Amino acid sequence: MFKLWHHPIYTDGLSPEAHFPRERYRLAADVLQQNSEIVFETPSRIEPDDLLLAHDRDFRDAFLSGDLPEEKVRRIGLKPWSEEIVERTLILTNGTVSAARHVLEVGGSAKAGNLGGGTHHAYYDFGSGYCIFNDLAIAARVAQRDFGVETVLILDLDVHQGDGTAAIFANDPTVRTVSFHCRENFPFRKMKSDLDVEFSKGTGDAEYLSTLAAFLEREAALFRPDLILYQAGVDTLKTDRLGHLELTRDGLQTRNQLVFDFVESAQVPCVITMGGGYGVPIETSVDAFGDLFSQAAGG
Repeated sequence: MFKLWHHPIYTDGLSPEAHFPRERYRLAADVLQQNSEIVFETPSRIEPDDLLLAHDRDFRDAFLSGDLPEEKVRRIGLKPWSEEIVERTLILTNGTVSAARHVLEVGGSAKAGNLGGGTHHAYYDFGSGYCIFNDLAIAARVAQRDFGVETVLILDLDVHQGDGTAAIFANDPTVRTVSFHCRENFPFRKMKSDLDVEFSKGTGDAEYLSTLAAFLEREAALFRPDLILYQAGVDTLKTDRLGHLELTRDGLQTRNQLVFDFVESAQVPCVITMGGGYGVPIETSVDAFGDLFSQAAGG
């Protein structure tokens, strides 16, 4: 059975006034509840000290106490700010960490997911682009600390570069950061991942998928990770208002299958996080997330 971490606070912890499609979490959960191969798990709050594995203490403390400076809140973008955002962030971050613990305990090519997360724009000492703490970075460090994991591959296929993740792991050979993204898109000041693959506006299925397939074939020979963290944003869809690429729903399904085939052939545990998705209508993103986790569950 495929375990998927989710909590109603993923939606309810954000204000309806926030410029963010908060309903996508609830809608995706409703779709996936119908899949008998998926077992939903409810995450608890992360231990605050685990945030320090990837983040600055002063930043953490200011966030927990509600004392983040206005400019840092504005850079995150989830206004209006609230006490619920603190609780939401601690629970959502632990969804990814809990999924990582599970797949490492099972071993082999075990897969699990967080119906949220993929907060790859969060840096060591500040949040950005709807991301407060970097759940991918924290999960990688927990895996190394508690499970003796030596190498982690963070495969980021969101349309936006995983800039915060790249910055956190700069010059760290134990965590390989790979980002496939649109060149002419946020963040406009890119960081340097271990591998950045940039696509021009309007890129469609054929170029994207052939590039990904070639990378995965190379990766199997060059880098043997003990854990894969798959940031599976669906904002590469042509219906996405923040994307600028033109992948189809079928193309995204092929993308996912390429990754899952790689996971199986490498026999490496894999955690799947939700990442971005801002479709118009939002149901196009919800359908793609439904495909993603159904494929991960083998359905």
